[in-house]
Amino acid sequence: MASWQEFEGQAPELAAAARRVMGTCKHRVLATSRKDGSPRVSGIETMFRDGELWTGSMPRAVKAYDLRRDPRMAIHVASPEPAESDPSAWEGDVKLAGRAVEVTDEAVRESFGLPSAESHLFRIELTEVVWTRVEGDEVVMTAWHEGAGVRELRRK
Repeated sequence: MASWQEFEGQAPELAAAARRVMGTCKHRVLATSRKDGSPRVSGIETMFRDGELWTGSMPRAVKAYDLRRDPRMAIHVASPEPAESDPSAWEGDVKLAGRAVEVTDEAVRESFGLPSAESHLFRIELTEVVWTRVEGDEVVMTAWHEGAGVRELRRK
């Protein structure tokens, strides 16, 4: 698993594009696994700090319980829709996968100013980052996978 900073060091151009897309909107969609293995999607927000990507949740949120039980997760970040006349103006979507590690260290938690002592705080460790966009008449996917580096796929 890689921290955001480690990913950034391995794939600086993709990391810059992902941060740019992530900066176009505040809300993301988190995918977790329920106790029975079925998928759950939840709205979240993320932040960058100290070379890491972070997220949190309200006390007793089911997504937090999902992550405590099975830390594997995916995050989808959508950017605003472009005008139909210019699909290439779309910033694209970013998908991140890896695991969410709950942080229980009180000093770290206090430094975030969480709204409640019972709030959850997670550090995201990455295994995959994919940026999908349109260039001309092609869909372009630039992907980083832990241990495999960056590759680009183009489809018409």
